[in-house]
Amino acid sequence: MKTICKRLRRGEDLLLSIRALAKEYQIRAGVVLSAVGCISQGRLRDASGVNIRSVTEHCEIVSLNGTVSENRCHLHLALSKEDLSTVGGHLVEGCIINTTCELVIGVLDAWSIGVEFDEETGYDELIFREV
Repeated sequence: MKTICKRLRRGEDLLLSIRALAKEYQIRAGVVLSAVGCISQGRLRDASGVNIRSVTEHCEIVSLNGTVSENRCHLHLALSKEDLSTVGGHLVEGCIINTTCELVIGVLDAWSIGVEFDEETGYDELIFREV
């Protein structure tokens, strides 16, 4: 497994930066191994798949996990707020890095991730293929 390490800087959008890395490195299938840093503002989609919530305070990134590819990224983010309560959900555009985010992505050499509509869920879902 190859790894990609990148420090994101103040003002960068977390999701857009990960998508750009996936395209730059032509990642067919990858996973977030680690992400440590903080954001100045955040946006997360809740479990309904519809509602997007804003977080308007500085937060620590306590967990970021999911899949990464140049086709699509599916990522969940947990944040620790200033009062140390935690909020989390599906990462969407608008999570802006405050001081830094140290990001490590593992590239899965023998796999690729595609997207296919699933009639049961009603969503375009990720599909994994060995290459």
